[in-house]
Amino acid sequence: MTVYFIGAGPGAADLITVRGQRLLQSCQVCLYAGSIMPEDLLALCPPDARVVDTGPLNLEQIIAELADAHAKGFDVARLHSGDPSIYSAVAEQSRRLDELGIDYQIVPGVPAFAAAAAALGRELTVPGIAQTVTLSRVATLSTAMPDGEDLVTLSKPGATLVLHLAAAQIDNIVPQLLQGGYRPETPCAVVAYVSWPGEQVLTCALAELAEQTKVAGITKTAVIFVGEALGAQGFTDSYLYSSGRRRGARH
Repeated sequence: MTVYFIGAGPGAADLITVRGQRLLQSCQVCLYAGSIMPEDLLALCPPDARVVDTGPLNLEQIIAELADAHAKGFDVARLHSGDPSIYSAVAEQSRRLDELGIDYQIVPGVPAFAAAAAALGRELTVPGIAQTVTLSRVATLSTAMPDGEDLVTLSKPGATLVLHLAAAQIDNIVPQLLQGGYRPETPCAVVAYVSWPGEQVLTCALAELAEQTKVAGITKTAVIFVGEALGAQGFTDSYLYSSGRRRGARH
């Protein structure tokens, strides 16, 4: 028996990987993360599968479901939105499975920031403009940020910054970004409910970010982008496809 932590992608059912879909169609038990999982994706579960919404459950109850499936010899599809490597709570679940001796595998998925960048039609790394992407979030009442990971510090390099789980605190975010390495005219974007039918996309300067986000009514399930790569024009082409590059096998 194996628990498969499957990255379900940002929302659209056809953005799950082929491997993730195959496992979802074969597992006898499926645990999924509440309302952020589309119904057409859950429809891929076997007709007789036990399908459990973990939204109302605490961590110990989730582990109990996994342990019960293990005792019965059932494989489990544990669906998480986006990719399990960021903001998925997989670390705390896998730690307990290690203690119980229950096998698990992690199946990567399309992260929300990648789908949101696609919706914007933008590359986040542009030659001569930005070659670093910082993925982060903001402190909340329940979860503080580690020392050195505050927004002022993260803003200082001026690279492309991507914020998850932060739209509700937009009034607090903008002053910190301005205090760091960004200018009032720095290009920004917000993508909410990316790949869902209600997807929203807005672009503006940093000075207008808070107002525009509130006018759009965006308070959750959004990715915020900040950085010059979002509006880059007149940049130098990369060396990868230049006529002067010596061709040969890529290693």
